[in-house]
Amino acid sequence: MEFAQALEQLRQSLSGLIQTDVDALRNVSCDGLKISFMPDAHIVAADAADVGKTLRIAHENHIPVVVRGAGSTLTGSATPFRGGWVLDVSRLNSIRIDAVQKMAFVGAGAVLRDIDAAAASHGLFYPPDPSSHRWCTAGGTIACNAGGLRCVKYGVTRDYVIALKGYLPNGEYVELGRAVRKFATGFNLRDLWIGSEGMLGVITEAVLRLIPRPKARWTLLCGFSSDGEALRFALDLLSSGMNPSILEFIDSLSVKGAERATGHQFFPGQSDPAVILLELDGQDMDALERESNAVIQKAQSVTSNLRHSFLEVEGERLWEVRRKCSGAMFQLADTKLNEDVVVPLHEMPALIAFIHGLRANSGLPIAVFGHAGDGNLHVNIMYDKDKPEKVKRAREALDALMHKVIALGGAISGEHGIGLAKSAYFSDQIPPAQVAWMKGIKDLVDPHGILNPGKIFEPFHPWEHSKMDISFPWDHR
Repeated sequence: MEFAQALEQLRQSLSGLIQTDVDALRNVSCDGLKISFMPDAHIVAADAADVGKTLRIAHENHIPVVVRGAGSTLTGSATPFRGGWVLDVSRLNSIRIDAVQKMAFVGAGAVLRDIDAAAASHGLFYPPDPSSHRWCTAGGTIACNAGGLRCVKYGVTRDYVIALKGYLPNGEYVELGRAVRKFATGFNLRDLWIGSEGMLGVITEAVLRLIPRPKARWTLLCGFSSDGEALRFALDLLSSGMNPSILEFIDSLSVKGAERATGHQFFPGQSDPAVILLELDGQDMDALERESNAVIQKAQSVTSNLRHSFLEVEGERLWEVRRKCSGAMFQLADTKLNEDVVVPLHEMPALIAFIHGLRANSGLPIAVFGHAGDGNLHVNIMYDKDKPEKVKRAREALDALMHKVIALGGAISGEHGIGLAKSAYFSDQIPPAQVAWMKGIKDLVDPHGILNPGKIFEPFHPWEHSKMDISFPWDHR
């Protein structure tokens, strides 16, 4: 069957929408990586059955399919690299809370902020919180095993997925797990889909674990004279047995950019400090006050630059430095290689020291911020795309960074996934036997290779491709 005939067959059976005009296709030609590959059709599923119908016809006709929720991934995972069909599940956005079992029953297109808001009305909490939580969807965050700020205390998306429903690449319906609190029935196929970046099947529904909502939060912002001093404080805090819900590190270069973006110093009188941003939460206000006092005592032993509050409004002001970091990077150069590397906690100072050397040797601005509580640091290599020498130095810096991370016992991605952006380093991280095992699973469930082809296993070099001049909502968070 020709492509046009396959599309017409789908049109006759689908409840949802099919778009083929150039503007509609351009809008789904890239994700947060902003490297565009045009699809042949944009299919908007109206219900779960539409997903199965689309996959069955695509499988029969060997048509590539890429699944899309909001498109907020930063790695190219939702980019139609080989053309074909973009299968949009954003309308599958139902949310139902079971307060007795403490579970959320959600469609793949349900937005994380909406899930947590629905849970909050029952005194419950959905902890995973990527910085794009106002836009990113349940299906997408499961597909890349997203993390977020609260991972240090609460863990990542995988820790909250109870069961999944969806379709295999040939359109067959499957249920992976059940909405029960225990499940020991057969192989754990559910976890194969978590973090598989849409290459093994398409999620249409998920059952998510909820926990009691914290009744109080306390926020602390600390300024330090150096990046190393800030990290030593974070590690000392963790080694003391304290359990912050959030523990963020922001290097002095990132703080400098955030100060320029906001027009004010976060610690007047201290130029370009490195910053630790910490949050405690809990059910017991008295216990929280005792713990916060202990943190203040520790912080005051190494710095006098402290701002803290139990008040939500003032706490949001303290968060301003972290929220401005990503956008402020573009004061340094017009293009970013954004790497979400992760290393063992005790290796963070060594990684930061290496990055300082990398910055000096490359002559490029390389800024770091991220999750000091779990070793997941976001390294931003900034360069000007129209200057070949700087592009070359950025690529060399990225090579050196990735190999150093691996040598330190870390991983090339902590929460964003591989997609296109990190595929060139995947085989450096993963031994050949494991790569072959993964490919074998992929070939078994998707023999025609239609789901998200060209990702993870095939090296791709982002610096060789122009980025679209497009602005997404999460760029301005």
